[in-house]
Amino acid sequence: MSNSIKIIICSILVIIVFGMCRQQQASQVKGDDTFVKGKALFLADESFKPILDQEAYVFKALFTEAKPEFVYKSENEALKLFLEDSIRVAILSRELNPSELGILERRGLPPDVHRFAVDAIALIVNQQSADTTISVKQIKDMLNGKTMTDKNIVFDNPNSSLVRYLKDFSGNKELKEKNIYALQSNKDVIKYVSEHPNSIGIVGFSWLDDPDKDYADAVSKVKIVGVKDESNDKSPTEYFKPNQTTLALKQYPLIRGLYILNSTGKMGLAAGFAAFIKSDRGQRIILKSGLLPDSIPQREMILK
Repeated sequence: MSNSIKIIICSILVIIVFGMCRQQQASQVKGDDTFVKGKALFLADESFKPILDQEAYVFKALFTEAKPEFVYKSENEALKLFLEDSIRVAILSRELNPSELGILERRGLPPDVHRFAVDAIALIVNQQSADTTISVKQIKDMLNGKTMTDKNIVFDNPNSSLVRYLKDFSGNKELKEKNIYALQSNKDVIKYVSEHPNSIGIVGFSWLDDPDKDYADAVSKVKIVGVKDESNDKSPTEYFKPNQTTLALKQYPLIRGLYILNSTGKMGLAAGFAAFIKSDRGQRIILKSGLLPDSIPQREMILK
């Protein structure tokens, strides 16, 4: 074999190897994740941090090469990043509206959407408060400033999913009554109510079940208010507190779904986590947390 031919062959081999290296690097930049392996970023509504931390802990314990990373934001911030294509997976308390869905479809990134749980909006008062019940009408009147009250009404930050829910629920798009205050987080609301007997807090129910040590003492100093829905045909005069039974029977009126939206367009780690959270194991974690799973896990009984 002549030297010229050897040089040509060597040159071709160098080009092939260089091309493979470039391709591998590009793959790493794009994210070479699979169903149960690799890294992926998840945008998540900060309201659901307690339950998502539990799901992620078990998922990573089962699949040790999976490294999901959660970025917790308010709903407005999370939705903005998701629609800007900064992160292609979001966990929110609502589905996209037609306008938002159109943005993703025009980019060729229609999301796979899965509901995996049902959460409740809970009203809490200080343990010293005599208030134990309230009606849906009273809540709406309270949020619209139509009822005289000397109580401070507090909830988490103005950009949260809870505030958006309350605006839709009450029909009041401002929530600027003089006794209504936005704090920073659900923890802040619980701590505020635990220290102020003359207050009403509105929080996500998941923050009240099995709280972390840094605010568990505050949870012990508040109580949940029962809510009556006068428009409920079956029980218009009964008051219900949020729990899995009242959520499943649709007796408690203040509820919202939890959704995972995946616009990655591939069967990667986002799809793997979505499948896990919808699986029997993932739904059992939700059941244990006190929220209502989207599908109730089966319980097998052996009769002898």
